[in-house]
Amino acid sequence: MKPNPVGWFEIYVDDMERARAFYEQVFQTQLQKLAPDGLDMYAFDMSQETWGAAGALVKFADMPPGVGGTLVYFSCDDCAVEAARVEAAGGTVVRPKMSIGEYGHIVLAKDTEGNLIGLHSMQ
Repeated sequence: MKPNPVGWFEIYVDDMERARAFYEQVFQTQLQKLAPDGLDMYAFDMSQETWGAAGALVKFADMPPGVGGTLVYFSCDDCAVEAARVEAAGGTVVRPKMSIGEYGHIVLAKDTEGNLIGLHSMQ
């Protein structure tokens, strides 16, 4: 069986501390500093024992954040839980929890940098 084709994602930011605080609060996690040359990066958990794509917040002058690029969906047990944290963390819920039929439920939200992100759950 072939693995999930999504291997890595990057969410571009203008203000790393603000963006990092948003994602840590919404997903109740700690992002880890990565130190590649010339980039300010903080990675989401990259455990080899769980499924899902790894990725990071990136501050890079040539890649501004914003709506219209790639949409990253974060897996949740119940996307309404994370959606309830979005505004307190400085973001905006764009589309509240909605059914996508047999594929579960989604929420669309903007982070503090203006990036559109998705939350997905089966319940």
